[in-house]
Amino acid sequence: MKTVYSKREKELFHQAYQEVDKHKYTVSQDPFRLHYHIMPPVGLLNDPNGFIHFKGVYHLFYQWNPFATEHGSKFWGHFSSTDLVNWVEEPIALAPSEWYEKNGCYSGSAVEHEGKLILFYTGNVKNKEGNRETYQCIAISEDGLHFQKKGPVIHLPKGYTAHFRDPKVWKKKDTWYAVIGAQSERGEGRAVLYSSKDLFTWNLLGPIAGSNLNGLGNFGFMWECPDLFELNGHDVLIVSPQGLNPKGYFYHNLYQAGYFVGQMDYEKAAYKHGEFVELDRGFDFYAPQTTLDEKGRRILFGWMGVPEENESYHPTIHYHWIHCMTIPRKLELKNGKIYQHPVEELQVLRDKQVAYPNVHLNGNTIELEQVKGKAVEMMIDSITSHTASIEISFRGTARFIYNPIEKLATFERQSLKENKMEKRHCPLHSLHKIHIFLDASSLEIFLNDGEEVFSSRIFGNPSDETIMFSSNGDTGFHLKKWNLKKIF
Repeated sequence: MKTVYSKREKELFHQAYQEVDKHKYTVSQDPFRLHYHIMPPVGLLNDPNGFIHFKGVYHLFYQWNPFATEHGSKFWGHFSSTDLVNWVEEPIALAPSEWYEKNGCYSGSAVEHEGKLILFYTGNVKNKEGNRETYQCIAISEDGLHFQKKGPVIHLPKGYTAHFRDPKVWKKKDTWYAVIGAQSERGEGRAVLYSSKDLFTWNLLGPIAGSNLNGLGNFGFMWECPDLFELNGHDVLIVSPQGLNPKGYFYHNLYQAGYFVGQMDYEKAAYKHGEFVELDRGFDFYAPQTTLDEKGRRILFGWMGVPEENESYHPTIHYHWIHCMTIPRKLELKNGKIYQHPVEELQVLRDKQVAYPNVHLNGNTIELEQVKGKAVEMMIDSITSHTASIEISFRGTARFIYNPIEKLATFERQSLKENKMEKRHCPLHSLHKIHIFLDASSLEIFLNDGEEVFSSRIFGNPSDETIMFSSNGDTGFHLKKWNLKKIF
C-alpha cells in the first residue's frame, strides 16, 4: 500500500516544517530546554497519542500545534525509539487536511493488525455556525511512518454532545473494543464503549463509567482520554475528568488525571469499579496513555501540563515552544493501588555517580558539594527519622517536604503566575525512599518505589543548580546522585 497524500496534506506538512526551521535557533537557545524529556521542536505539545510497541520499535505520537504556543488545529507529531531512552523525530503523522478533521486531528490511539499500524483519532470540526462536530477516524500505515487516511468510522451517537473524542482501541479475544471520552447531553462525563470485528464497523455498547453512574455521584462534566487495560488480574480505567471540585488534599489542579480499579464484564458491557485515585499529585500531569510492550510491561507516558491552567505564563513561550512529556513509567498494581516506576532503561543515561552513604541533618540545612546540576537523578533511601521532617529544596524555586507526624508529603513551587509559592499535598503513611528526576525545567519525585508521584514544571534562575537538604530534627539517609545525559 503506497501512501498517497492529498495536496492539502502536503501543504500543511510543508508549512509545519517551515515553522520548525524558522524558529529552530530560537528554540535551541532556551535555557529551560529539557535534556531527557520529549518536547516539541516548536509550538505546543500536549496529549500523548498512539503509544505502541510496533515491530520492535516504540512509537509515541503527540498532539502538536506547530504554529503557536496555544491550543489550535492539532497535528500528530511523531517520535520513535528502540529503547524508550533515545528518541528519533519522525515525519509528521497526521495533519488536519480533510473535511472531517479540518479543525484538528485530536487525540487517539494505535493498534497493530495484520502487520499494519492503525491510528484511531478524533476529527474535530467547527462548522459555519461555529458549532462543533466530531468524527472518530482511521489512518493506516505499512511502515509505521506514512499514513493513509480512511476517514470516519464512528459518528456521534444520540444522547451525547460533540465533546466525544480520544478513542483508545484494544483487542480482547476475537473482538476489538474502543473506549471514548464523552459528555452526555445532561453535561455529565462518560467513558463510552464500542465493539467491532473488523475495525471499521463499530457497535455502540454504551457508557461503562461516568458521572452519576455506578454509584459514583456527580463527577465532572467531561471525561477525556480514557484508557482501559488489564493489570495484575484487574481491569484499570484511566481517565482525565474535567469539572471536579477540590476535596481535602485532592483535585486541586484545574483538571485531573486518575484511575479506577475494577472488573470489566464484556458480555454485559458493564464495569464495576472502586474509587477514583489521582495518578500524580503534582501540578503538571494530564491525559496519560499506556501501552503493553513486547516484554509484557504496561508502560505509561503523561503530558506534563494541564490544559488552560496558566499556560500563557510559561517562560518557554518566548522561545516559541511549550510543554513536554513525563519520563516513561512502568505500572504495577499492588493491593488495589497503581505504583509507577521509571523504566529501567533510563539507567543508561546515568553518568558520574556520587554517593553519600551516611548523611545526617541534625536539625540544620546543608548543601552536599557534588549534588547539583541541570539534569540529575537522585536516589535517597534508608531514611531513619520517624519524628523529624525532611525537606529538599531545588534551585530556590521548589521544595519537597515530608512530615512524619502529620504523615503528609508536600510539594511547593514558585507560582508561574504570581510571586508566591503554591502547594500540593498527599497523605503518606511512611517514607523510606525518594527517587528524583530533575531536568532543566521539570521535576518528578517518586516516593516509596512509586507509591506516590509529584510531577511538575519548575522555572527559576536557569543558572541556579543548587539542591539543599534540611530537617527540624535528627534525620539520616543514604544518597546516590547521577548526572543524566541528553536523549536527542
